[in-house]
Order: sequence, then C-alpha cells, then structure tokens
Amino acid sequence: MKLYFAPLEGVAGYIFRNAFVHHYCGADRYFTPFLSNPILSHKERNDVLPENNAASPLIPQILANNSEYFLEIAKTLKDLGYSEVNLNLGCPSGTVVSKKRGAGFLSVPDSLDTFLGEIFEKCPLKISLKTRIGMEDISEWSHLLEIFAKYPFSELIIHPRLRRELYGGSVHRDAFKTAFDYLVGKKGLSADKLVYNGDICSAEDFSSLTAEFPELTKVMIGRGALKNPEIFNILHGKGEIKNPKEKLDTFYAYHDELFDSYRNIMYGEKPVLFKMKELWGWFSEYAGLDAKELKSIRKASSFTAYTSTRRQFQTQAISALR
Repeated sequence: MKLYFAPLEGVAGYIFRNAFVHHYCGADRYFTPFLSNPILSHKERNDVLPENNAASPLIPQILANNSEYFLEIAKTLKDLGYSEVNLNLGCPSGTVVSKKRGAGFLSVPDSLDTFLGEIFEKCPLKISLKTRIGMEDISEWSHLLEIFAKYPFSELIIHPRLRRELYGGSVHRDAFKTAFDYLVGKKGLSADKLVYNGDICSAEDFSSLTAEFPELTKVMIGRGALKNPEIFNILHGKGEIKNPKEKLDTFYAYHDELFDSYRNIMYGEKPVLFKMKELWGWFSEYAGLDAKELKSIRKASSFTAYTSTRRQFQTQAISALR
C-alpha cells in the first residue's frame, strides 16, 4: 500500500513538510499546496525549490482553469526538475469556486473537458487529478467520470464529497466504488490509477476502507496526519512510538522545529503565533492537552509567553509519567 501526504492548503508548505519528514516521515509521496499564478510568487517558488525540500518524492499541485496558465506553471516546474504535476479539482473555498477553479471547475463539465484536452495534449509532464465528486449532487459524478476516462492521467485521487459538503458529514464511499467499477471494471484501467482520499484518521478507518476495497493500492491522508503524525508509520506496519517519554520528546522536537523555522521566514510575532495556534487545534489531542491547556496557548500574545506555556506542557507531561 502506498500512502500519500495530502496538499493541505495553508498548512503543508515546505516548512511543515520538512519538519514532518525530519521527525516522523512514513509517507510515500508528498503533494504541495496549489500553485495558481503563471509567474510564481516568491512564496510559491520557495515552496517548490528542490533545495528547500526534504520531502521526496514531491508532486506540485496546480490550481487553474486556463490551459495557458496551467502549461506555463508546468513549464516552470519542469525547469526545476519535476516530472509530474497534480491538477486541483477539489478545493471548496468560496473564492476559488466562484472563479470556476478547484471544485468550481466541476460545475462546467464541457469547459473542463476542453481544458483537459488542451493540457494533456501539450503538457511535457505527467498529470494526476485530485477531485471531488461534484458540486451539488452525486448525480454529477457519472458524467465527470466519463470525462476523466478520456485522458491518460497518471492517477485519479478521489475525495468522495461534494463541494457543498465542504469537509462535513460522511464521505460517499459508494461514489468511490462507482469510480472503481467504471474505470477499472468497465474501462480496464489499472487499480493503481485510483487513489482514495478522505477521513482516514486512524488504523480503524484504514482497516475499514481496505476491507471494503481490497484491490485498493494507494491512499492519501491529510487531516489524519495532523491529528496523529505517526499515522503513516503505523499504517505501514512499523508501529507507534511505545515509550511515552520518547513520544513526547519527538513531538516537542517536531513542534520546536516548526516554531523556529516559521520565526525565520515570517515577519513579526503575530503571524507566527497565529500559525502555531492553528496547528495546536490539530496537535492538542495527540499531545494530550485538555480544553483549558489549549485555551492557555491560544491566549499567548508574545513569543515569551508562548514558549513558557509550551515548556510548561512538556514538563507537566513528563512529570505525569513518573
């Protein structure tokens, strides 16, 4: 089984990916948050520069509904040494969708079909697709699959939710089965072409999925890796860190690399603290924080206060082990 680390827009930039690889690793492939400008911004370029990235292999993701823009970004990435890109057809953000990009592109299937024809004809790189199953209704999915089946995508990564569902409610595994039956069963694609993505946050979730789809060979995980950074190693059968102190020390070393790295590239205390507090919303359960402790770190308004609170957490956790 191949396990992929999802793009995670706003979170999984190169700073995050590097810290994750240094302390946990385990994923077989990593994907960047989307690139959307024909001329890469300084931030976007830094995120994909090979010398900035310890995570490998790394697949850059592109958000576009204009084939010329897509191809220009792809050319830049080829010049940087990349051999594959991923097209974002899943972002549910209102500002993205309103421009008919991301999941919004699924609402205009004829335009999407034309766009795919142009990029697959001209792009010098392999192209994978990451998609939702439609905008408003599952009935949209069968037509989208007919469109996708026309093109030689390297992989089709399916997040089986509609755009209107954002990240709420249950995933539609029946829609993934529909894709499997149509593309593999009817169209004769290799099962290796399909990747499942959505709500895999534990070994139990993973076991349930693989029991339902025994031919599945690839799974992408996003939020599950934020909640439990050991998840890739656990699912690969390497087990979790058994020693409680080692588990704590590894986590806080991971945290400290993130904190120090963000301080080096971000200007001012406020944006760094905002970033770290956002991450604690995911980290808190794994680190064993209760609601009161999480609130205390969210109240920190300076590096000094934040660092003091963070040290207190680790000291208390280690003392509790004795």
